[in-house]
Amino acid sequence: MKNLIPEDIIERKIYLIRGHKVMLGKELANLYGVSAKRLNEQVKRNIKRFPDDFMFQLTKEEVLMFRIGALGLRSQIATLDDAGRKNLGGRGKYSKYLPYAFTEQGVAMLSSVLNSERAIQVNIAIMRTFVKLKAILSTHKELAHKLNELERKIEKHDVDIQSIFEAIRQLMAPPPEKPRRMIGFKQL
Repeated sequence: MKNLIPEDIIERKIYLIRGHKVMLGKELANLYGVSAKRLNEQVKRNIKRFPDDFMFQLTKEEVLMFRIGALGLRSQIATLDDAGRKNLGGRGKYSKYLPYAFTEQGVAMLSSVLNSERAIQVNIAIMRTFVKLKAILSTHKELAHKLNELERKIEKHDVDIQSIFEAIRQLMAPPPEKPRRMIGFKQL
């Protein structure tokens, strides 16, 4: 059960929507080995466990953005027929419901409502992936901070180096000629 789902597969299913790292309900259902309908049923039965910062429903605009591939989720929505394009709630053979997005806390809460051995193991893998992504982002922030510090130091060094070059140029310049004394007699 240790390598139930490879980490890279989970990483590809984490999206940044509304400033949150989220996973979509349908993709979570696939990982848990349950139908999206069953996952949604369990969530609705336990809706008090999923406040807005744990789970939210995508808007029609976000769904359309997914469909055209801006967020890389073309398969999540599938291709809708003309009636479906005009109205996401229209009748047809494709999903008519706006999908749910679960934040890290929402995914953790899913383990309490989907109480199967697979759900528990998948949740552990997902939580480890979220932790790994946080560590990577933290490392990138630290690296960016160090680069900014280095740039500031280099800028200061540039000013110092420029001063050194200016001093060298002054030393290399020929000394100014002293005014020559006139030869001959002075008239009074």
